Amino acid sequence: MRIQITEEAESDLTDGFWFYESQAPDLGAYFRSCLISDIDSLAFYAGTHETVFNFHRALSKRFPYAIYYEVKNQTAIVIAVLDCRRRPSWIRKHLDGR
Repeated sequence: MRIQITEEAESDLTDGFWFYESQAPDLGAYFRSCLISDIDSLAFYAGTHETVFNFHRALSKRFPYAIYYEVKNQTAIVIAVLDCRRRPSWIRKHLDGR
């Protein structure tokens, strides 16, 4: 299965990178590397994750982040990469705009 990352999801990754980079040097790079690895796993596991707010949701293995995606025409389209510590109402509103 192919993987496509939307511009909005790339922006979410960048926001997470800068948040973790401000916590400790090189933590942002580690965050990005881990999340990209989690996204890459969708090539094998896309469509098997639970549906939350009308999107599939894969949880990151190392960080409290969720990858929201949909499957269309043998492509996993990553819609958002969001911090799970956010309020569910904020997450829903964020996803509704996408």
